[in-house]
Amino acid sequence: MTPIALVLVALLLASLSHTAQGLQSSRLDLRRAFLAKSAIVAVASSTAAFNPQISLAAPTPPSLNFETSKSGIQWADAKIGTGQTSKMGGTTSVDYVLSTTGARYGSGIYKTADKGAPYRWTLGDGSTIRGLEEAIVGSEGMPPMQAGGIRRVIIPPALAYEKLASYGEECGKKGTFGPVPPPQEAFEEFQRFKNIYCNSNRPYQPDVVLDIKLYGKRIVD
Repeated sequence: MTPIALVLVALLLASLSHTAQGLQSSRLDLRRAFLAKSAIVAVASSTAAFNPQISLAAPTPPSLNFETSKSGIQWADAKIGTGQTSKMGGTTSVDYVLSTTGARYGSGIYKTADKGAPYRWTLGDGSTIRGLEEAIVGSEGMPPMQAGGIRRVIIPPALAYEKLASYGEECGKKGTFGPVPPPQEAFEEFQRFKNIYCNSNRPYQPDVVLDIKLYGKRIVD
């Protein structure tokens, strides 16, 4: 190979390396943009679903200021509740919007408001992912929610659906961790959830994004 050819090959390899680094950087920037900016739209949308009187037409919706709990949950309150907090062992009820940070065809998966049935369970009974329970009762670095509040949480796999990947066809049936879109009432949403979080062939699980409205007793002055 002539000296000129060697120089051209070296330039080509350098260009390809620079392009690969640029693509990797772009992917990281897109992920950060999802976590930082999509929160505005998704929380606004979930808030409207919980309260149709809230308008989404505001030209500059307020951004959310995320903090991170010691367990690794990123959280931000879209609305501070005025009611009571929930305790482990007590029954609680929430409406939620379930999204993901790792879907190819959009992030939204399921919202209870579409079916008119809040998610209800006993805190600490083992039926529900730890990340959702922590979001409600609080943990180090994250205060408990009060009834009437709306909170967005970004939950890492270890506190969400990591174990479901090994359940296969049993995923979503009684005895597996919720909340899961109900297979009978929301078949398409359940299949979408299953393809993302119950798929043992997937090399990794994306974070779970939940917008939560907590129900409960209002505190009377």
